[in-house]
Amino acid sequence: MGTVVANIRVSPESPEVNLAELKQLITKAIPPGVTLKNISEKPIAFGLKALNVQITMPDGMGGTDRVEEALAKLPHIQSVETTDVGLL
Repeated sequence: MGTVVANIRVSPESPEVNLAELKQLITKAIPPGVTLKNISEKPIAFGLKALNVQITMPDGMGGTDRVEEALAKLPHIQSVETTDVGLL
């Protein structure tokens, strides 16, 4: 078995959402067995920024659904989408 690396885009509801606080909430919401590697900001449009969350996890954990569901439950989140998945 290998290690899965995934990039997940987290889009806030509005440009007024405090991204620093949202990053802290994301860090705490990552499920056990999943490792948070990086969170970066990506400008979208009109002042809105998305957060690109990079995670790793063992190959046998069954995909990113559990992580997406945990992040979607956070306040002020408009959408959560896995944009890239690969093996290390």
